[in-house]
Amino acid sequence: MNDQPADDQVTRRTALWTALAATGGALAQPASGVAQAPKADPRRAAPKRYDMKKSINLWAFPYPDKMTLKECLQLAKDAGFDGIELNYDLESDLSPRSDSKKFQEIRKQAEQIGIAVSGLCSFLFWPYSFTSNDPKVRARGLELAGLMAQAAKDLGTENLLVVPGAVHIPWLKDHEPVPNNVCDQRAKEAVAKLVPMAEKLGVYLNIENIFFNGYLMTPEEMNAFVDHFKSKHVRVHFDTGNIMLFQFPEHWINILGARTKNVHLKEFTKKGTDHSLESFRPLLDGTTNWPAVMEAFDKAGYRGYLTFEYFHPYQHYPEALIYQTSDSLDRILGRK
Repeated sequence: MNDQPADDQVTRRTALWTALAATGGALAQPASGVAQAPKADPRRAAPKRYDMKKSINLWAFPYPDKMTLKECLQLAKDAGFDGIELNYDLESDLSPRSDSKKFQEIRKQAEQIGIAVSGLCSFLFWPYSFTSNDPKVRARGLELAGLMAQAAKDLGTENLLVVPGAVHIPWLKDHEPVPNNVCDQRAKEAVAKLVPMAEKLGVYLNIENIFFNGYLMTPEEMNAFVDHFKSKHVRVHFDTGNIMLFQFPEHWINILGARTKNVHLKEFTKKGTDHSLESFRPLLDGTTNWPAVMEAFDKAGYRGYLTFEYFHPYQHYPEALIYQTSDSLDRILGRK
């Protein structure tokens, strides 16, 4: 269903039709006098419209170095996003330094601007892994996750991304490898401790597929992990790019089914030889089969947020990345 106002429904395609018809072009009206909508061109955008919401992660913005949080929220709104995913850390406005009152002020600010908080995630799941061999690190990780769950509630989002553990963390040089079976046991114990709080707060613990961490490497393993808790508040945060090194997101989506609660659209190129975080690309500048991915999401009944995640805001004119991403998402969603 298209719930846009009538005045907003004149798309680029209908504008093209009007111009050609007025000049006697190839798309002129048939003899019956009834105008026929031009056929969608799959070279330019998806030929069908998908009923999902556009979102972007705060990491794509130069926050807090060059832009305030309010400026980021406004830019996301101006660029045409429905939501923005915020990131919890140790020092910014989105950290343990802020209390519920501060987070509720951020929520109100977003509401006044007219943009939703689509979810909350954090890089802290790595240095404070639930499955670390250091019990003090594991305890701090659980403490931080509890603070994140409360922050998500205060920010007005029901989505908290959770990284349940890691066998290996390649970007942390001092991380001690964890045996697979130990990792699995610790991850289940940690998430189980968070479930009662999540259920009370109405927040979903959305388990993200990572691949680089050596844990939950297949959709079947992810399903078994999520189903283990027998709680509707443990779901999946599916990332299209994190498994692209050796696998394909459209295959996972079909198997995860209705377990998917939130989504990262992360672009990846299989053409490169760098298998670090640098292998992720701006949206559409990679090898992801976006038509197949979108059809898989549609078939699975997913209607939530599609959040672009990227770790490198542009050094110069950073707003360009935000507008480029919005345009790319419009094409992927068939809005243009």
